[in-house]
Amino acid sequence: MSATATTPLHEQYSLRAPREYGNYIDGEWVKSSSGQTFENRNPANSDDLIGTFQESNSDDTAQAVDAAQRAFEGWRLTPAPKRGELIYRAAEILKRDKEKIAREMTREMGKVLDETKGDVQEAIDLAYLMAGEGRRLHGVTTPSELPNKFNMCVRMPLGVAGLITPWNFPIAIPAWKSMPALVAGNTIVIKPASLTPLSVVMLAEALAEAGLPKGVFNVVTGGGREVGEPLIKNPHTKVISFTGSTEVGRDISIACAPTFKRLHLEMGGKNVIMVMDDADVDLAVDGALWGAFGTAGQRCTAASRLVVHKKVYQQFVDKLVGRTKKLKVGFGLDRVDMGPNISAGQVETVKKYVKIGRDEGATCVAGGNELRDDAYAKGHFHEPTVFADVKPDMRIAQEEIFGPVTAVIPCEDLEDAIRIGNGVRYGLSSSIYTRDVNKAFVAMRDMYTGIFYVNAPTIGAETHLPFGGTKETGNGHREAGVAGIDVFTEWKSCYIDYSGSLQRAQIDTEEI
Repeated sequence: MSATATTPLHEQYSLRAPREYGNYIDGEWVKSSSGQTFENRNPANSDDLIGTFQESNSDDTAQAVDAAQRAFEGWRLTPAPKRGELIYRAAEILKRDKEKIAREMTREMGKVLDETKGDVQEAIDLAYLMAGEGRRLHGVTTPSELPNKFNMCVRMPLGVAGLITPWNFPIAIPAWKSMPALVAGNTIVIKPASLTPLSVVMLAEALAEAGLPKGVFNVVTGGGREVGEPLIKNPHTKVISFTGSTEVGRDISIACAPTFKRLHLEMGGKNVIMVMDDADVDLAVDGALWGAFGTAGQRCTAASRLVVHKKVYQQFVDKLVGRTKKLKVGFGLDRVDMGPNISAGQVETVKKYVKIGRDEGATCVAGGNELRDDAYAKGHFHEPTVFADVKPDMRIAQEEIFGPVTAVIPCEDLEDAIRIGNGVRYGLSSSIYTRDVNKAFVAMRDMYTGIFYVNAPTIGAETHLPFGGTKETGNGHREAGVAGIDVFTEWKSCYIDYSGSLQRAQIDTEEI
C-alpha cells in the first residue's frame, strides 16, 4: 500500500476529505434525532476515515417514510415519460462522475478500481434502461368475449418502497432497486449497509442534481434493528426489497407476513462452475479466477465451487494454483488484483471456513492465511485460497463463505457434475465450460439456477436480463430487466363497455 505516514490517504488519491454526512429526508440533508454518528473507515487502511454518518433511529425512519408518503401522490401522477426523463438525467450525472464515484467506492468497499467502475456502470445502465421504460411500462390489450367492449391491463405503483441494500455492490444494487421503483411511480426510503453508506449518499446526490422532487428518494443510515426493522414494520411502506443473507431474509419474510406486504428477497448463493473434459482448460481457469476472487469472493454469484471432470482435474488444479499464487492483494486504487475483505468480522468468517475445510480433509493447495505483515497490518486481508480434493457434502462445498475461498470437486461426467451442482440449498448462478453444444444445452436445461452461463464464470450479469435465483436464494421475484418492475407494481385489469346495454360476461352468449 502506497500510503505514507505524513500525507493523508484522501490527499494522495484525490478523494473526499472526511466530514459528517446527514440523512437525506424530504430533499434536505439532516442530522439524526439520536444525536449519534458512526465512523466509516477504509477496509484496506483503518487509519483512513472516510466520514461519519448518522446513527439513526425509528423516529428518523418514520420521518423519512412520512416524507415519502407525502411525495407519493404527486410523483405517481407525474407522467411516466417525465419520470423517465429525470432518471435519464441521473444516468448522465452518474456517467459524468463515474471515475470519481468509483474511486470513492474502492476506498469505502475495498474492491479494485476496475470493479468499482463496473459497479457504477451497472447503475448507469440500469438508469438508462428504466428511463426508456418510462415510455413503455406496457400492459396488454385483449379482445373481449362480448361485442362493443374493450379490455386492457395497466400497472399501478404500490406506494412507499423500503429498500435495504448490502455492502458488496454499494451503488449497483441500490440502483437495481431504485430505478424501476421510481419509474413505476413509487417513492423510496433506503437503508444502505452501514459499512458502505457513502455510495448511496452519492446516488442520492446524483438524483437530487437530476431534479427529483423532494421526498421521492430518502436515505436513512444506521443499523438493521434501529432503521431496518422500523422500515419493514411501518404501515406506510407497501413493498420491501432486501438483498443480504438467507437468514436475515427469512426473518424479514416473517415480519412482512402478517400484513401481506409485498416482499422481494435476493439472498445467498453457492455457485458452481462445471468444467468438462472437452473444455478449454486455460479459459476455464481464467473464469474460475475471476469468478472466485473478484470482489475478494464477496459476491452472491461468486464461483465458490469448481466441479471438474476427472480427466482434466489435475491439469486444471495445477494451473489454477499457479495463477492464484501470482495474484497481488492490496489497496484497490493501487495496481493489485484483489482488494481486502470488508471487515475484520468477514476475515474471521473466512478463517473459520479455511479451518473447517482442513478439518474435513480437503487439501489447501493455495493461500489459506490471513495477511497481517506490515503492508496489510491496517486492513482486512486474506489470501486467495483454493481447496482441492473436496467432497460435495463438505461444509466448504455447501455453505456460503463470502470470501476468497473456492473448492475444487472432481466429477465423473456431465450427469455427475449437474447432480453435484444442484446439490445445495441455493440456486443463483451456474456455468459450464465445454466445446460440446449438446452438453451445454443439457446443463442449461437441468441446472436449477436463476442464471446460467456457457464458457463464462458465474459472475457478470447484464442489467437488461432478470437477476435472481431459485430455492433459498430468493422468493420468486427478480430484479434488473423489465422483470424488476414487477416487484414495484400491481396489475389492474380494465374493462370498457361501450355497447350502451348491460352485458354479462360468461353469461351472455351470441350465436355465430
